Amino acid sequence: MEMITVAESVPKGVVLFDGDCAFCQKSVALLKKLDWFHRLGYHNCRDLAGIPENSANLRPEKMLEEMHLLTPDRQRAYSGFRAVRWIFGRLPLGWLALPLMYVPGIPQLGQKIYLWIARRRFQIVPCHNGICTIPPKRS
Repeated sequence: MEMITVAESVPKGVVLFDGDCAFCQKSVALLKKLDWFHRLGYHNCRDLAGIPENSANLRPEKMLEEMHLLTPDRQRAYSGFRAVRWIFGRLPLGWLALPLMYVPGIPQLGQKIYLWIARRRFQIVPCHNGICTIPPKRS
């Protein structure tokens, strides 16, 4: 009989990240180290079939543009800065910065900074053999 620990039985928020992106992979590796209480799960958003069943209306093309966080109840998904803010609320070291993330104006500025980094992520951490690309936007 397989033993299930309490941490495994409690629903977790799921970080949906681009598994083909070296920057995203390094970010997730850091999150795993900081996730002392194991409150987060992680999933490559390119594997659509493996995303937990949810009612959050996830769009694959948007998940490649911004990291998404699927809430433990699987009812909502946050993206970009809002996902980062949600994650910080679950990480003990994140609790230090969390109050600042709610200061008026910071969410808007945070999203702009997040998008600036997200658009340049393939240049920030070089891809394997230079083959990482974001699919072109459809008009």
